[in-house]
Amino acid sequence: MTKSSTGRLPRLEDVAELAGVSHQTVSRVVNGHPNVSKTTREKVEAAIAELGYRRNTAARSLVTRRSQTIGVLGSELSQYGPANTMLGVEQAARDAGYFVSIAALRSVSRDAIFDALRHFLDQAVDGIAVLVPHTETLRILEEFNPGVPVMAVGSLGNAAVSGAMVDQKLGAELAVRHLIELGHSRIGHVAGPADWIDGALRTEGWRAALQHAGLQDDLLLEGDWSAGSGYAIGRQLAAERRATAVFVGNDQMALGVLRAFNEAGVRVPDDVSVVGFDDQPESSYFTPPLTTVRQDFAELGRRCMDTMLKEIEAGAAVSSTVVTPELVRRQSAAAPRH
Repeated sequence: MTKSSTGRLPRLEDVAELAGVSHQTVSRVVNGHPNVSKTTREKVEAAIAELGYRRNTAARSLVTRRSQTIGVLGSELSQYGPANTMLGVEQAARDAGYFVSIAALRSVSRDAIFDALRHFLDQAVDGIAVLVPHTETLRILEEFNPGVPVMAVGSLGNAAVSGAMVDQKLGAELAVRHLIELGHSRIGHVAGPADWIDGALRTEGWRAALQHAGLQDDLLLEGDWSAGSGYAIGRQLAAERRATAVFVGNDQMALGVLRAFNEAGVRVPDDVSVVGFDDQPESSYFTPPLTTVRQDFAELGRRCMDTMLKEIEAGAAVSSTVVTPELVRRQSAAAPRH
């Protein structure tokens, strides 16, 4: 950082003098406030670069009593959904001018979650986003009173904790309705683990769509999100030949199902249609390209931060926000052959 002619580090007032604007304008630029013209913003940014000005976060925290830091607690980050949810929340926090402190759980338990939350509180974070997609997470959070806003990402939350999620049940219903509209009446489901919120809700959506259409919901098999589990279940489905269509709980398991069907001589979609969930980048390159349900992780992150900032800055009440998923039609689903 460059020192001024007085021998001290440059201050906000020095930037304002060099740019020919008020110190309030410099503050707006530094904090990402939108109500600054492009020309003025460029002048201020040029002055910042020339002086080597850096915001004194410690001093600002003493004034505002905020650290401008959000704690983000995650688990199962090897999975596509949790990893991209984490990225969405992190980017939205940075866009809002907040630093991000990340903790990843090796195992999901009450003690592990409490230890991570206490660690965040020791850092004086302004809020905490919890991306632990297990059915017990909300119950555990209810026991902990952190004194800062908490967002349960991937859940609707409850009376004590705000929530932000993609509508998993609706996404599953979109997938199954599509198969029903194509003419399928025997639709199986390769589910994710039942102790995951996403797995449970997608199974609920599959069952609701079938029951609404008056169809049987007895073809349910549970995997573990991996392509290997999808492959094993796909071999079973290929041997039994009971389903004309399969809704798979995520694209990774769908990849395994497609390989198992191919090895067994089951043609997709001629013999069996397959629909996945997530729309991971590789899904359009599967053989055949996979029809799937897309989750907007960036929008989920923005909704999470919008809700959290309302609680931090305005003392807003606990609330929930839901992002609508989208069905992406490709070549793995078609009308059944009769």
